Amino acid sequence: MSEKYDVVIIGSGLGGLVSAIILAREGYSVCVLEKNQQFGGNLQTFVRDKTIFDTGVHYIGGLSEGQNLYRYFKYLDILDDITLKKMDEDGFDRITFDNDPKEYCHAQGYENFKKTLLEEFPEEEKAIDAYCQKMQETCSFFPLYGLKLGKPYYENTSLFEVKAKEFIDSITENEKLRAVLGGSNLLYAGEGERTPFYMHALSVNSYIESSYRCINGGSQITKALLARLREKGGKAYKRHEVTKFETEDGVVTAVQTANGKTIYGDIFISNVDPKMTLEMIGQENFRKSYTSRIENIESTIAAFSLYLVLKPNCFKYLNHNYYHFKDYKSIWDVHNYTEESWPEAYMISMGIKKDMAEYGDNITVMTYMRFEEMEPWIDTFNTAAQKNDRGQTYEEFKAYKSEIIIKELEKKFPNLRDCIEAVYSSTPLSYRDYIGCNRGSMYGYVKDANNPLKSFISPRTKIKNLYFTGQSLNMHGILGVTISGVVTCSEILGGEYLLNKILKATREEEIT
Repeated sequence: MSEKYDVVIIGSGLGGLVSAIILAREGYSVCVLEKNQQFGGNLQTFVRDKTIFDTGVHYIGGLSEGQNLYRYFKYLDILDDITLKKMDEDGFDRITFDNDPKEYCHAQGYENFKKTLLEEFPEEEKAIDAYCQKMQETCSFFPLYGLKLGKPYYENTSLFEVKAKEFIDSITENEKLRAVLGGSNLLYAGEGERTPFYMHALSVNSYIESSYRCINGGSQITKALLARLREKGGKAYKRHEVTKFETEDGVVTAVQTANGKTIYGDIFISNVDPKMTLEMIGQENFRKSYTSRIENIESTIAAFSLYLVLKPNCFKYLNHNYYHFKDYKSIWDVHNYTEESWPEAYMISMGIKKDMAEYGDNITVMTYMRFEEMEPWIDTFNTAAQKNDRGQTYEEFKAYKSEIIIKELEKKFPNLRDCIEAVYSSTPLSYRDYIGCNRGSMYGYVKDANNPLKSFISPRTKIKNLYFTGQSLNMHGILGVTISGVVTCSEILGGEYLLNKILKATREEEIT
């Protein structure tokens, strides 16, 4: 391991790896440091009972030829290494409600999306058209989302002030249609009082364009990225937890790791939550106003996830996701659950493996959980690299919550319990410890239409050779975080220069 690099990247989540490849391709010597024994952040998978589970990547949008994520992945040269299954074109996401047997489908492709919704809501063509038009128009204001040069999106402040719930409510009086259009809001932790419509549009649009599952889990994206990085001479080390940044004359000179190493660099990129990054560097290295602003940005709500291993040949594979709500009238308020009403909503997804027949081998269920519920165990810390037992009460808590969810699932799938081989779960503490999210946050920082600039974080920090990347920057999700890597590297290389490189790579493919 060299002691000095041009670029040192802390954290091997998608944003860190994308940044690493871009800079390695430009001739920089690059080193990525990861605290866990698995690279990839939210791309990590884990195995229970010989069954692969994803921690964060349940499906990916925009990956059909010529679409935005396809073009970014083409530039990164990882498409040939990823095995995908296209999800149900007539209903990749299905929105369902208690006491309503219907499944309301989100279909792939805008024409198909409209057609499918019109079958359920024949009187609502005008509203559905208005929704689709607004979705596409909103996405067009974000240049890198469409791989275009253009004005920075944040110059159009009115764009940030339109609330998702408000806009959807304005186009139709039909409460069920309102709930169906907003029904995948667990994708971005949507809240009626403040979530901006642009968050809804950027999150949902790419899935409408195309939706895929990763066969054998999302960690194959990590493996492909690491292979490209190493081909360009980049280095990546796991079990190298950065514990401290060394600074001198207002710049970062090195980082120290828990295993006693000091790694020097010219440029440092943190793919760790900005709040946690500032703690490691020391707040005395920044103006008080800067640290105070970042400290006061609210993190999104956390999650409880249930992982079910299924008995062989028992539960049929579903090539779609479910977003289920107890009450269609309150889909924007489910984060305000009580102990008695939890869970008010959940998302169901199934993993897929190579050569799988008609039966599935696992189900993942995700629902909201406030970090405050972790209070009794908040001072415990547990990862695969640093194992600790949180104790019997924690295991009892998880088992209790898991049983509540299984009972809810039985309303939709009466035979499910008979098909369960084993039950596993994770809490906000798992996300905090493994992924390094502040308070186990699902999606970085809250975007608030009432105060749009509050959560804006520039990739440039107040230390001139330190940059941020990752889901706390602009957008979460595979596409959003890939773009965050591009945004960060644009600050180092120049935005127009880098975008032209990306466009050239996709054009060359079109010509050949």
